[in-house]
Amino acid sequence: MTRQAPAPDLPLVLAGPLLRRLETRRLVLWLVASRPLEARLQLAWDDPQCGPVERELPLDASRCQRLPLGRQASLHLIDVALDEALPADSFIHYDLLVDDAGATRAIADWAPHLLYPGQRRPSFVRRGRLDHLLHGSCRKPHHPGRDGLLQADQLLQASLGQATERPALLMLSGDQIYADDVAGPMLAAIHQLIERLGLYGERLEGATVADSEALLAHPDGYYRREDLLPAYTANEELRERFFGGVKKPVFTSANAHNHLVTCAEVLAMYLLVWSPTPWRLIAPVMPALPARLAERYRREETTIRAFAADLPQVARALAQLPSLMIFDDHDITDDWNLSARWEQSAYEHPFSRRIVGNALIGYLLCQGWGNCPEAFAAELPALQALFAAPDPHQRLDAHAQDAIVQRLLRFEHWHYSLPGQPLLLVLDTRTRRWRSERYLSRPSGLMDWEALCELQHALLDEPAVVIVSPAPMFGVKLIEIIQRLFTWAGHPLLVDAENWMAHRGAAKVMLNIFRHSRTPANYVILSGDVHYSFAYDIHLRHRDRGPRIWQITSSGIKNEFPARLLDLFDRLNRWLYAPRSPLNWFTKRRTLQITPRIPSRSPRGERLWNGAGLGQVHLDAQGQPRTIRQLNADGSEPTRFESDERAAD
Repeated sequence: MTRQAPAPDLPLVLAGPLLRRLETRRLVLWLVASRPLEARLQLAWDDPQCGPVERELPLDASRCQRLPLGRQASLHLIDVALDEALPADSFIHYDLLVDDAGATRAIADWAPHLLYPGQRRPSFVRRGRLDHLLHGSCRKPHHPGRDGLLQADQLLQASLGQATERPALLMLSGDQIYADDVAGPMLAAIHQLIERLGLYGERLEGATVADSEALLAHPDGYYRREDLLPAYTANEELRERFFGGVKKPVFTSANAHNHLVTCAEVLAMYLLVWSPTPWRLIAPVMPALPARLAERYRREETTIRAFAADLPQVARALAQLPSLMIFDDHDITDDWNLSARWEQSAYEHPFSRRIVGNALIGYLLCQGWGNCPEAFAAELPALQALFAAPDPHQRLDAHAQDAIVQRLLRFEHWHYSLPGQPLLLVLDTRTRRWRSERYLSRPSGLMDWEALCELQHALLDEPAVVIVSPAPMFGVKLIEIIQRLFTWAGHPLLVDAENWMAHRGAAKVMLNIFRHSRTPANYVILSGDVHYSFAYDIHLRHRDRGPRIWQITSSGIKNEFPARLLDLFDRLNRWLYAPRSPLNWFTKRRTLQITPRIPSRSPRGERLWNGAGLGQVHLDAQGQPRTIRQLNADGSEPTRFESDERAAD
């Protein structure tokens, strides 16, 4: 790779390091710098028998893959295999030593915001058991209120001297970015950062704009991007066909006015949600807007500035706590793959296919790779070639980009596992759908038969498991019934009718997995997606020997459900589906006894907790939850989810 001369006013590192997958003999880090770095990884810990241990490993090509994302942006994918096991349940300190103009610079020099008071370098803990997890989803930058990831930072700071109090893992279960719902000031920041770093542009086939430069200059580029879908005839086709006469575009979010389009926009978004450093390089200016939109921009600007102000603490937590991630719809676009008809509409047109593909490229590089690097070994060479050879106008090769998009749309290894006690299984509920062959507009099952068979095989003879399903396997019955009614009426997209029970075949196979005699005795299911939080204890009726299942949902990290509407749903659900209600017999879950846990701060016995924050779960030696809490983003007392046998249905 040609060595890129750094711009004199750019920092060495733009985002990261993020601590990603952590195993006994493996350490995975993600980082974006303003040029390819010559660096060394330094590890240090105290061995009770041998005393202090220090290791220094050069980050050569075998340990670090570098991809140029632009003229002044280089992605570093660091995957270090270790000859000796990292100690369990004790602090391990690390540093990235960077050679810069003849001097060696440490993290304390180039990213002091990543250190807690008293630290000289970041630290992490490899827990011997998966007994303490943080989890959450749905982090929308322009949602009013604080960022729930600040609770992870506060927890780490409180446990600086207590290794066993550290969580084993932060699990982000979907919607880490909102590619389809972007605030005007965030989009302005994205465009400034693209220019500042020279992120590569691209040609846009089938669009009303020819390329990324024309998109940025178009008068409809802010708050009216839905009008930039393909040319009028194709646009009407995309809007109207297959949706029962309802005019609804492929990009179905009601807030898609600033939907991300280009690969550069997606990559810039990731830098701006993971790190405070890019914000110091730009000064976004409001574009020319009508008065109504200008007023909206100014309202959003206050929220976006507050979001950016909290990023130093967020970045600090992500540098010192292992994190794993999985996509959900908003990481790509709303209603992504909801039905076979949606897929047909989206992927038949080159422009909508490119938009989805660009979001997948961004997910792979900024989230997916860090979960399981070996799964993407065959995909990275093509991406490296794409970014390494832009044309003289600094645009990506369109044919090579389209070939990568086609390959990613067929890719089937986004799911992954983490060995340990208990086993962690993270499900892809977006790309391996159980599609309806007779009624293409019906919602697809969240996993197809083959994927569910693979899930069952992975569970065999495990004593306990933590399953991460972005959408809850067991949700609120009333909401699921409403979604089913809209589906029967031919409008599943209007209510995001995607839940495990929406597809008869997928629901039946999933319930049979729980009944299998060789699958685990204890299941903990972590979910997000719905913008509220709840916990259920679940038992199979007439099966005294188990299994035991806990559905634990935490959503969102920085998002909430409309309060009055959720309160209405909660009340109606309790009345209509009370334990003795005959309506329970008309659901697909009648073979299960589901006991909602009551939030400790619920004044009227509500089952659903509506507040941004981060979920926290402690597991005992058998993999059963000891405590289930929501760490509230507003800093108030954590909400505990407590058992109440009287609430069983």
